[in-house]
Formats: sequence, C-alpha cells, structure tokens
Amino acid sequence: MRLLLVRHGQTSSNVGHHLDTAEPGADLTPLGRRQADALVPVLAGRGVDAVYASTLVRTQQTAAPLAAALGLDVQVRAGLREVSAGTLEMASDHASVMAYLEAVLRWGTGDLAACVPGGEDGTRALARFDAVVEEVAAAARTAVVVSHGAMIRAWVAARCADVGPEGAATRELSNTGAVTLVGAPGRWRLEEWHTRALGGVDDLADDGAAADTVPPAALRGPSPR
Repeated sequence: MRLLLVRHGQTSSNVGHHLDTAEPGADLTPLGRRQADALVPVLAGRGVDAVYASTLVRTQQTAAPLAAALGLDVQVRAGLREVSAGTLEMASDHASVMAYLEAVLRWGTGDLAACVPGGEDGTRALARFDAVVEEVAAAARTAVVVSHGAMIRAWVAARCADVGPEGAATRELSNTGAVTLVGAPGRWRLEEWHTRALGGVDDLADDGAAADTVPPAALRGPSPR
C-alpha cells in the first residue's frame, strides 16, 4: 500500500512555537486553512481511498477539504495524536523544544524509554500509532493520514529503516508537508519526504516546533527519562 503521512496545517501555536500537544489543541489559522484547501488538487488524483486524522482538531480541519472532495469520511483515531509534551506542554523556548524532539527521535535508536517528564515513552506512543497504521493497511490501498510533526518523524524514524533516527532528525517537516511510504506494516520504505507544504502554501518562519531539526549527535547522548 501507499501511506501518505501528512502534517496538519498551521495553527496559532505553531506561529508562537509552542509545544501544543494536548486535546483539543489550537484551530488552524487562515493560512492553515489555505494549506488544507491546497491539499485537494495535489492529492485528489492519487487514488486515495481513505482519510484519517487524529483527535486534535487541527488534523481534522486539515483533512476535511480533501475528504469532502473525494466523498470520504474523515476517520478519527486517538492513536494518531501528537506525542505528549508532559511538563513541557505549551513551552516555546529553544531548550524545551530540543529536549522534546531529542527524546522522541531517540525512539528510532531503540531507546524506547526516552521521554520528557510527564510525557509518553516510545513503547506507548509507537504502539498506538502502529495500531492505527495496521488498521489503515488492512482497509486501504492508498491512504492519507493527517497527524503531527513530532509523531510522524518519530514513527518513521523507528519504522522505516531507510530513514532512521538521523534522517528524521535532520529533515524538516513543515505544515502540510508529507512523508510517503510504500509497503506494509513491518516493511515500509520511503518513497518521498516532502519537506515543504504540499500545494506550495507555506510560511517556514511560522511552521512550529515540530518542524525543527535536531543535531544527530544529540540522539547519542544520555537518555532523557
């Protein structure tokens, strides 16, 4: 199958560079809504037969125009939500953002216990995302899954060997950027990492903390717990 993992459109929390991970989360900005609309001409002709989104409103708002154009329902699954930032929730300083991203990207190295205080570890977060991907793979040949920047990058780092943790750490994923994988659960390979917004509607200065890159060396230091 072909799995298109699309990051949601811009929100006010992205503009403020906040680690906004709790439900229901911020709505899309006017730019974010234009980004959602721009997905339609890019993706509508790719044979998409299922559209999924997380329980945070920004992913559902991003998925809605495409699903409507295709005559599909947006299937909402809690397992697709963003990785919890724990005690760093709504922090926006560089140190907090790096601590969060470094923790979640370490899961691709096999360090599943890494987490920020009060946040999720890799065992729990990857398992919930895996469960939805397995459902999607059983039901669709080509699916769009609208999720979140850190969750997509962490899961791809752990589940796609030709990306790995360093590849996910050094690749940005802007609002409505996408990672396209082909294969099946347990044997995914990268088809394309589309850093910029699909449809070309973007603002790289305000695309949020989850788009930030991480120095690969940071993934090899002491594990955060």
